[in-house]
Amino acid sequence: MSAETPAAPSQFTRWRLQFRAWRGMRPFWAGLFMMIGGVPIMYFPYAHLTIGQLTIRMSTTAGAGSLIIGVLLVVLGVSVWFQQHIRTFAGVAAILLALVSLPVSNFGGFVVGFLFGLIGGAMAIAWVPGTPPEPQAEQTPDGLGGAPESAVTDLTKADDAPARVEVADAPARFEADGAPEEPNDMSETSPANGANGRHSVG
Repeated sequence: MSAETPAAPSQFTRWRLQFRAWRGMRPFWAGLFMMIGGVPIMYFPYAHLTIGQLTIRMSTTAGAGSLIIGVLLVVLGVSVWFQQHIRTFAGVAAILLALVSLPVSNFGGFVVGFLFGLIGGAMAIAWVPGTPPEPQAEQTPDGLGGAPESAVTDLTKADDAPARVEVADAPARFEADGAPEEPNDMSETSPANGANGRHSVG
């Protein structure tokens, strides 16, 4: 294998790129946060904390409700991954379940599950699919950006046309030639005869 031959990507690199493409087409983090929020909500009501010889049972009378809320959050998170069109419904349902878990499941799994469920639901509602980039206009070698031939011919014709006389140069040309050629104005309002007050007398 020569030094110029690029190394073939490994199996891990291919899996990583495929996972990145798969993740970019769906609200991945929203679903992941929902599932993370469901775990403490359904775990803590059935957990036991042992400190030496002392056993603390954190189960509540609504243990079955906590289990249902946690399982529903996990199911909503997985559904958002594979059914992107239900993201709004899943986000609203996750927010409602997270709020219900506060009084039902040990303050929403000691607030951890509540926060993850709330943030995941908000992210699912806010997520929108991306749009493909628009194709750009092709550039021609002349740098005209693919302009039609008629426009090119009009530009060449405009270069051949005689230059127009600027209005600002007209007084200077009249002064160089002598007296300007003006028709006889009998209305006595011409600027030349000073009737309108713009030129001083004398």
